[in-house]
Amino acid sequence: MVQARKILTLNAISAKGLSRLPAHYTVGGDVVDADGILVRSANMHEMEIPPSVQAIARAGAGTNNIPVKKLSERGVPVFNAPGANANAVKELVIAGMLMAARNIVPAIRFVEGLTGTDEEMHKATEAGKKAFAGSELPGRTLGVIGLGAIGSYVAEAAIKLGMNVVGFDPAITVDAAWRLP
Repeated sequence: MVQARKILTLNAISAKGLSRLPAHYTVGGDVVDADGILVRSANMHEMEIPPSVQAIARAGAGTNNIPVKKLSERGVPVFNAPGANANAVKELVIAGMLMAARNIVPAIRFVEGLTGTDEEMHKATEAGKKAFAGSELPGRTLGVIGLGAIGSYVAEAAIKLGMNVVGFDPAITVDAAWRLP
């Protein structure tokens, strides 16, 4: 007979991810005497972790919100999913770079402030648009500190945009080095 497990979720965990658990598992935010805990960003340092807990998994990178040392002393392994959201973070970094380089936010504010007739707005646009020219990214140099999953994705995207990339990571792993373009 397969043993049913009880999994406590401390944050909203993706239904897609939860669907990978066996159907006979009890999963939710109100589970009592849990065998395991799934967490994203909840701070577990002050939490009373039930003695029934046999493992904790973080849906994301890092474990700074989990009392790893205390759990290790209890023999409870802590897992994480480094790189699980690396592409999303890379996209945000690239979006931030583009917004800054191309003056997108000030340009949006300028456009939102336009009033008048079509002709008046056209004249104002022509007169004001040169203030938002910005700069192009090809040929610029980007420094990437940390070349794990996120850093290597950012480096690769920046290279594809024509940028020169300089990376630094004193603790780079062989696997991470192989991921670099």
